[in-house]
Amino acid sequence: MRITYRVLLVGGIPITIAAAIALAAFILLNEADRARSGAVLAGTIYRNLLSAGTARDDFLETTRSDRTQHYELFRTYTEQARFDLRRLAGIVRESQHVEAVDEAAGALQRYTEDMRRLLDVTGRNDQLVVSMAGRTDSLVGMTDEARERQHRSNADVVQSLAESDRKLRVAREIVDRAHEFSAAISAVQLFRAAAEDAAPAALTGSVRFSFEVGRMRSGGMRLSEALAAADRDESVRDLSRLLLAYEISMTPTPDAALLDQAPPSATEAGRRLTDWVERLIKINATEQRALHDQVAELLTYSVLSSETERATQEIAIEALKRSNRTAEALTARDAEAVQRIYDESSNLGAIIATLPISPLIQTEMVDAVAQWRTGLATTIEGLTEQNRILREMDATTRRMIGRSRLLNETLTRDAERISDLVGRILILGAAVGLLLGSVTALAVARSITRPLSRLQQSMVELSQNTRSGLIADFDRRDELGDMARATNVFLTEIGRREQALRKSKERADAALAELQQAQTDLIQAEKLASLGQLVAGVAHEINTPLGIALTTSTLLGDESKRFAEAAESGKLQRSVLRRFMERMGEGTQLLFANLTRAADLVHSFKQVAADQASGERRQFVMDDWLHDLLTSLSPVLRKTKHEVAIDCPPDLNLDTYPGALGQVLTNLLTNALTHAYGEGDAGHLEIRVSEPSIDSVRIVFSDDGKGIPEADIGKAFDPFFTTGRSTGSTGLGLHIVYNLVTSRLQGHISLYSKVGKGTRFTIDIPKAVSDPPAEPASARSRQFERV
Repeated sequence: MRITYRVLLVGGIPITIAAAIALAAFILLNEADRARSGAVLAGTIYRNLLSAGTARDDFLETTRSDRTQHYELFRTYTEQARFDLRRLAGIVRESQHVEAVDEAAGALQRYTEDMRRLLDVTGRNDQLVVSMAGRTDSLVGMTDEARERQHRSNADVVQSLAESDRKLRVAREIVDRAHEFSAAISAVQLFRAAAEDAAPAALTGSVRFSFEVGRMRSGGMRLSEALAAADRDESVRDLSRLLLAYEISMTPTPDAALLDQAPPSATEAGRRLTDWVERLIKINATEQRALHDQVAELLTYSVLSSETERATQEIAIEALKRSNRTAEALTARDAEAVQRIYDESSNLGAIIATLPISPLIQTEMVDAVAQWRTGLATTIEGLTEQNRILREMDATTRRMIGRSRLLNETLTRDAERISDLVGRILILGAAVGLLLGSVTALAVARSITRPLSRLQQSMVELSQNTRSGLIADFDRRDELGDMARATNVFLTEIGRREQALRKSKERADAALAELQQAQTDLIQAEKLASLGQLVAGVAHEINTPLGIALTTSTLLGDESKRFAEAAESGKLQRSVLRRFMERMGEGTQLLFANLTRAADLVHSFKQVAADQASGERRQFVMDDWLHDLLTSLSPVLRKTKHEVAIDCPPDLNLDTYPGALGQVLTNLLTNALTHAYGEGDAGHLEIRVSEPSIDSVRIVFSDDGKGIPEADIGKAFDPFFTTGRSTGSTGLGLHIVYNLVTSRLQGHISLYSKVGKGTRFTIDIPKAVSDPPAEPASARSRQFERV
């Protein structure tokens, strides 16, 4: 028998038992789901009723403008509860549950109707409250108007009182000064009468008389000042005239020119002055008494006005207090508190009627108080009705919530009871199925595991030794036999492919070694070609000064021979000697100059060639080294019209590998001459050296040639990449540059180029390299700047 059938047998017995258990559980679970759904609906109805009660409370507590929103929310919750009750009626089956659902539906209907009545009553109460608030504002406005009028009247009274007080002070001042002046006149008259009876002639020279006259004049001046302060100019003139006449009449020889007529006697002049002063005193004393009475009346009126203003303000404050208390009582729905406010406001109209204010305002204030009390009485009735509706709604809510809770608890218990029954059936069926399944599975497992263990052992031996042979049991007619036969086929095919792969790997390794050797040979050939080009150029450069030196030495030899012949013949002349000395001096200078140039070329070539050949590290001055390098490359540059400029700080010392650095700059220069310019172009190349930091050097090599296309910038340092292969380029020049900079010189190089604008290579290397130099990384990091 195949393993599939045996496994099917093992699984069939438990599945059959499970199917029977599942059918019974399905029937019971449907009942449990029905009970649970009813419990969920009852719970939902319970929550919706609570939410509806909360919405009703919010409806009562909120402001008038927001009540519609809370009423709509109440309707939403009650409609949802009514919908859930209809659904619950279709679920429940027991009579007590059906009766509870019907009772809850009826209570919900009454609850909704009570809410509509509450909405109407609350709307009327809100309108009454708004009307009462308007009447309160009107009453406060009228009290403010009455108080403002009384305030203006008080201001007028204060102004009149101040003016009367000023006049009273002026009158009192005139009376006091007049009494002082009258006393001074009386003193003068008494002294004069006594003096005339005793010795009239001694009156003029008496010191006492002069004192009394001076006191009289001083009193007259003070009286004149008081009269002038009261704007009584005519009285001031009368006083001055009478006083002058009296003083002249007391003079023994009066000057008639000072008076308009003949001077009166002293007695007559004194009597006139005294009568005038007494008349002035009587007039101002009468005016003083009248002003005093007026001030007293104004003070009395001012006190009464202040009392009236204070009483008016107290009425406004009392109206505001009662309005606020009414609003708080209405918010708390306290009908008894509103009734107390109504009773307390019964005497408010009588108080307003006793106020001494404008009759029109007084009547309007009394009417406003009466209307406010009427509205308050109506509000008490509406509030009583509202509280009655709320009590009915609370009782209905308790009945609905009680029924909902009862349904929820009953249905939940039914669901739990059915769930427990399902659990017991499942446990019993699982135990029976487990027992039968275990026995069957044990028998089937023994028929499968034994051959499977043999197959496992063969696979383990094969993994340890691939040549251990084919797997046994390949003649079985079940799945294990199929696996053994398939594994044997795989082993045969894997052995064949392994042998083929081994041969392919050997061929690939040989090709890779040949390719690496070819790359090494090409790089070496490139270096030797560069060195050979350098040797050829230097040889050409040395040939010129050596040729000149050879020619000069031949000419000097001829001159020496002619001079010796002339000396031997005895015909040596001064001019010949002088000419010989001049030619010898010129020849010596020419020989020295050309031989020195040849020696310098040989020294430069020797240093550059030694550096490139040996590759050793040494210290050198960058500026001098660059000029030596450029001198060694001058034969290559002389064939073109290009100019090379060097910008390098003097005394810049480096401790690195000059051969590698020279190879880098030589390759960059050769690359620029080959690719950056067309035939016959005159370009400008620049080597600029700087110190970006104390430990590093930056070398910027730039040209103003054709530039590199953007698509080729990323491949510029790749080996064997070139755009001039037709002209013999190998594509290794910049690759060598990159390797030397990043490995030998321990730096990095970046490339920037724009077509038509030229190319710039930026090389950053340390002033002193570390030993040994870092090995080149397998994965290069390149920095390219692009526009």
